[in-house]
Amino acid sequence: MGNHKETLIIGNIITVDDKKPTAEAVLVRDGVFAFIGDAEKAKELAGEDARVLDYGDNYIYPGFLEAHTHGYLAGDRAIGQADLKRAGFSTDYEKYREIMKEYIEEYPDREIYLAAGWTEDEQKVTKAYLDEICPDKPLIMNTGDGHSMLLNTKALEWAGIDKEYALEHGFDEVHVDEDGEPDGYICEGPVFEIVPKLPKTLEDAKRYLLVWQDMALRNGYTAVADAGVEIAYPGTTQAYYELEQEGKLKMRTYAFLKVPENADDPTGEVARAAADRAKYSGEYFHVVGIKTFLDGVVEAHTAWQLKDYLDKPGYHGLERFNDHDKLVEFIVAADAEGMSVHVHTVGDGAVHFMLDCIQDAVKITGDLDQRNIMAHLEFVPDEDFRRMAETGTVPAVAPLWTGKEPGGYAMEVAYVGQELVDRAYPIKSFYDAGANVVFHSDFPVSPIISVPHSFYMAEKRTYPAVYGFGEHAGCNIGEAIDREQSLRALTINVARQWRQEHRMGSIEFGKLANMTVCDCDFLHDDIDKVVDAKIVATIVDGEVAYEA
Repeated sequence: MGNHKETLIIGNIITVDDKKPTAEAVLVRDGVFAFIGDAEKAKELAGEDARVLDYGDNYIYPGFLEAHTHGYLAGDRAIGQADLKRAGFSTDYEKYREIMKEYIEEYPDREIYLAAGWTEDEQKVTKAYLDEICPDKPLIMNTGDGHSMLLNTKALEWAGIDKEYALEHGFDEVHVDEDGEPDGYICEGPVFEIVPKLPKTLEDAKRYLLVWQDMALRNGYTAVADAGVEIAYPGTTQAYYELEQEGKLKMRTYAFLKVPENADDPTGEVARAAADRAKYSGEYFHVVGIKTFLDGVVEAHTAWQLKDYLDKPGYHGLERFNDHDKLVEFIVAADAEGMSVHVHTVGDGAVHFMLDCIQDAVKITGDLDQRNIMAHLEFVPDEDFRRMAETGTVPAVAPLWTGKEPGGYAMEVAYVGQELVDRAYPIKSFYDAGANVVFHSDFPVSPIISVPHSFYMAEKRTYPAVYGFGEHAGCNIGEAIDREQSLRALTINVARQWRQEHRMGSIEFGKLANMTVCDCDFLHDDIDKVVDAKIVATIVDGEVAYEA
C-alpha cells in the first residue's frame, strides 16, 4: 500500500450509519474519514494533491468483518501440503484413496503425509483403509470440519495412540476394535493434541498467514477474528507479531487465544492470555479474548445434545468442557481483564450449559456487556434466544451453513431427528430477541468464504446454483433475515463483538477508512444478482489493499 495523506473516494456509498445512511463521496485524511457526504463538497475540501479514486456506479460499504476464522489453517490448506489442496471434500472413498496414493508416489520423501477434506458418512473405515496404500510412513486423513481424523498404523505409533491412550481418553474419542486396540479413528481432544505436533516452522506460519491475508482481502474483508490462534501451531501468535513488526500486515486480526477445556487453573490461563496480549498485541494483530470448545460436531456424534442421538441410545454427545464452576471462573477472570470468552457451541446442550455459566458469572461481575461469543449454534433451545440477548452474549452464526447439503442433511436427520434438523441454524430468532448477531464462515474448516453468498443464503436459506447441489427448498426458512440485517452482521455488529465499534464497522467521521467496493447493491438488487456480485476493491486505512 502507498502512503497518501489525503484521498477522495467517489461512488454509491452505503455507510451503515443511521444518521447518514448514504453518501456520494468520502474524504480520507491520514487513514480516517474526514468528510462523508456530497461529492462536490468533498472536492472543495480536498487539497490540490489529493488522490482521487472514482468508483463510478459501484457500491462502497464499510470494510466487511469476519467473526470467526482460522488464519494459519487457511494458509496451510492453500499452499502448505499439496495433498490438502487436491483431496477435496468427498465421500467417494476409493477416489479419495487414489488421490492420496498418487500424492505419496509424487512426494516419496515426506516423513508424514496429511490429507484433509474427508467428509464422514455412515460407511465405516479404519486404519486398514490407509495401511493398504501407505504401510511404512504415517498417513493422516483429516475431516473437512477438523474434528475427526483417520490414522494409519504408523501414524498411531507416531502419535502414541495405543490401548492405554484409548482408555485414558475414552472410546467416544478414540474408537477401538474388538480387542480394544485403536482402530484408527479419533475425534475431538486427541485431534487437537495431534495437530500442533505436525511438522511445521515459524517461517511456514508466516507464509501461511500472508496467503490468508491476501485471500481475505480478495474477498472484501478488512478485519477478521482468529478463533483459537494457536490451535494448529503453537507459534502462530509469534508469527503474527513478527509480521506486524516487519510491516507486512494490512488486514487487522482480532485474536482469541486457545485455552484448554476443564483447565485446572482457569484464572491462571486467563492471566497467561493477558500476558500474551501485552507482549504480542499491536495495531494489526490484537488479542481480545480466549477461545475454548464446549462440544464437537453432529457428524462425529460429538455435538452436545440435550437428548440422546437416535442411533446411539443413552448417549447425547461429547461434553468437552462441562465443569460449570471452572467455566464461570474463566468468564469472570476474562471479564476482569477486559477480554471476552469465545466458545464453540454446536449442540443445544452446549448452548444451554454456556448460558447457565454466563448467567452465573454475571451475578458475580454485574457486567451485562461482556460480549462473550457463542459460535456455530446449530441447535438452540427456545428460551436461550432471550437469554443470549439479556446477557449481552454475541451469537456468531453461519448463513453459509443454512442450506440442505446433500448427504449431510440426511445423515443429521438419522442422528438427531427430522424435527430438530428442520430447526437448525437459527438467525432471525436472535435478532428478534435483541441480540448482536454476527456472521462467520469458520474458514477454512468450512470451505466457503463469501460476502455475496452470505447475503444470498441468509435470505434464501439454500445453496446458490453454482454449488451444483441441485434445487432444494429453503431449510428452516422462517429464520431468514433481510439484507439490512445481513449487512449489519457483516460490519458494525462484528465491530461491537471486538469492542471496536468506535473505530470501524460503519463509514463515519473519525473512523478508520476501511471500505469494500462491490459491483452490486446488496440491499436492493435482485437476489440472483447479489449472489454473483464481485469485489472491485478492498481499502484499508484509505489505501487500496486489493484491486480486482
